[in-house]
Amino acid sequence: MGLRLALKKLWLLRNILIVVLVPLLLSPIPTLVGSKEAKCAYCILLIAIFWISEALPIAVTALLPLVLFPMLGVAEAKSIAGNYVNNTSMLFVGGLIVAISIETWNLHKRIALHTLLIFGTEPKRLLFGLMFTTWFLSMWISNTATTSMMLPIADAILEQLKNADVNLNDPDREGEELDKLTVLEKTERSVGTDEKSSALMKESFSSRNFTKDKSYTRLCKTVSLAIAYAANTGGTASLTGTGPNLVLKGQSDMLYHAAGLPSVVTFATWMMFGLPLAFVNLIIIWVWLIIFQLHRCRLKSCVGTKVSKNDTKVRNIIEQQLKALGPISFAQVLIGFCFVLLVLLWITRDLQQAGGWRLLFKPKYVTDATPAIFVAVLLFILPSNISFFTRKGYRQDFGDWTPILNWRTAEKKLPWGIVLVLGGGFAIADVSRVSGLSAEISRQLSVLSTMKPWVMSLVLSFLVSLLTEITSNVATASILMPIMEQMAISMGMHPLYLMFPAALACSFAFMLPVATAPNTIIFSTGHLKVVDMVSAGFFINLVCVFTLTLAVHTWGELIFHFSEVPSAFLINANTTVNATTALNGGH
Repeated sequence: MGLRLALKKLWLLRNILIVVLVPLLLSPIPTLVGSKEAKCAYCILLIAIFWISEALPIAVTALLPLVLFPMLGVAEAKSIAGNYVNNTSMLFVGGLIVAISIETWNLHKRIALHTLLIFGTEPKRLLFGLMFTTWFLSMWISNTATTSMMLPIADAILEQLKNADVNLNDPDREGEELDKLTVLEKTERSVGTDEKSSALMKESFSSRNFTKDKSYTRLCKTVSLAIAYAANTGGTASLTGTGPNLVLKGQSDMLYHAAGLPSVVTFATWMMFGLPLAFVNLIIIWVWLIIFQLHRCRLKSCVGTKVSKNDTKVRNIIEQQLKALGPISFAQVLIGFCFVLLVLLWITRDLQQAGGWRLLFKPKYVTDATPAIFVAVLLFILPSNISFFTRKGYRQDFGDWTPILNWRTAEKKLPWGIVLVLGGGFAIADVSRVSGLSAEISRQLSVLSTMKPWVMSLVLSFLVSLLTEITSNVATASILMPIMEQMAISMGMHPLYLMFPAALACSFAFMLPVATAPNTIIFSTGHLKVVDMVSAGFFINLVCVFTLTLAVHTWGELIFHFSEVPSAFLINANTTVNATTALNGGH
């Protein structure tokens, strides 16, 4: 009993013990070896363990490079601090502000409901409609917010499918359904931020006694998995969709800047590569969930015997939610315009040989962060009410003018922790390259050079997808990007040839609840067990890695020219090296 109590106390104190003991246990690395590479490795190992164990908040751990690297003489604090606010982080902030305006004015929910009406209510089409909506929204707003918004909508639809004998003309029953959805909506904005909100979401779902109908329970599992998987996949489609994408962008910008070349990783090129890949993965996941889950679910049992009647019920609940949103507002129209404007500016900034609006300015002066911040600032200027432009508005006091977004709302909703994690990742990548640690690690991994490059890319992608199941995807990408860069260069390959698969594989975490925020959110509903997620997610992990490898060697080659390595990237090379033979197995 005494041992059990002691172990319990140790577990409660585990974070303090990790923070105190890990630096001491790792101290022989810098003291016995003493090289700059060893000191850098000590710092990165320490930060990685803190990130994995979450002994400190992830955002707080991201600040440690400013303390550890200068104190051990690895890098100056001034140079490290510059990594926390750079072009990529400002691109991220600008995109987030636009996303916050969409969430604040419920434009994302209006888009979601209209999309569901378009796809229809037949089970397989409904499943695809939920997935496509989640997938599309997660390209532009955070995966967490998208999942939290879509779950209550999906649950209200599932409730209609379960209650096959509900009288649509019974206003009390309809009101009950709306009350349930309202309760869920109140939890959606805080889901995933603390244990209380997760418990509330779980209680609201589990209180409905889903276990009475095994077929219905399976349908609930399928829909929950579909929403999380679609959110994870959608984040890979656009440059600002998820953190690892931006880590790759920041690392590639530093790489190209050091070589005196313009970066080829832009919003437009990322969309050309990531959008088809994400859509292919979406289709595969949809088919897999139908085969793996719904084939064991008697659909008539899931959706009732009178399909047409249930279609009407589902459509009714969606239309009720649209009606509850009211008519589209002037602010929503303006936000939609600003969103489309931003995407067009991103896509048309650099059209490679076709030019782009960047040519209107000095070379290298404008980046993707420029339109992101421009549109973000517009949202703080444009009025939210059309009356401002009418005669009635002219007669009003200008004090009544209310912008679409105010700073208090933006400041409250901006995930500053992610900004710090990105900055910490950029700092780690920069210091590991400057200190020579990345080059040393790449030399140690030179045994992989015996593999064919496509096999190496496939294996590394799969290993990264497994690693990110238990670690932060942003943290994983931050540590791996400089290593992948130096490994590729030392083998005579294009750096992006290994960096792209590794970065995108960080988002292929479909098996464990802790892997991503969407996984955690759907697990908290109570529908799923860990075995459900592992059994469904392992195959998806494999398939997504294979499609990623295929994408890199097909349209990825056409976009980024992985087989042509600029001489500036190669060690002791003075001319551009054609690496086609390397991609075929030779170096």
